[in-house]
Amino acid sequence: MQRAVAIGGASRASGIKIPTIRYYEQIGLLPSPPRTEGNRRLYDEEDLSRLRFIRHARELGFEVDAIRQLLDLAGHPSRPCRDADEIARTHLAEIDRKIARLSALREEVERMTRCRNETVANCRVIEVLGDHCECIHDQH
Repeated sequence: MQRAVAIGGASRASGIKIPTIRYYEQIGLLPSPPRTEGNRRLYDEEDLSRLRFIRHARELGFEVDAIRQLLDLAGHPSRPCRDADEIARTHLAEIDRKIARLSALREEVERMTRCRNETVANCRVIEVLGDHCECIHDQH
């Protein structure tokens, strides 16, 4: 027989804060667990496993809707994994877009910090921030 734990134990076991566990219940990522006569939630090993799955997916940057889909797929182990693979590929493409945006951002900030002036009146950082047309990404 499995031993159920209260929400504090579920939090420690999963690494997810108590308010976040409640939030996951509210939005349906985690089914509402049974409660004791004192109205305390009791989480079993299946709940803890689901919470760890959600935490790991969030750490990897998956959005809630994607996690919801992945959890649904995980509940049907005989289904082909192409849907899960497609969700992950879509997420990977978004990561690549973010990396490209961050690389461009880094390049722009690095370029504007090549200021050799000694006064703010002639500072390249202030100049670029004050006139968006000075950004190189706007000139392409």
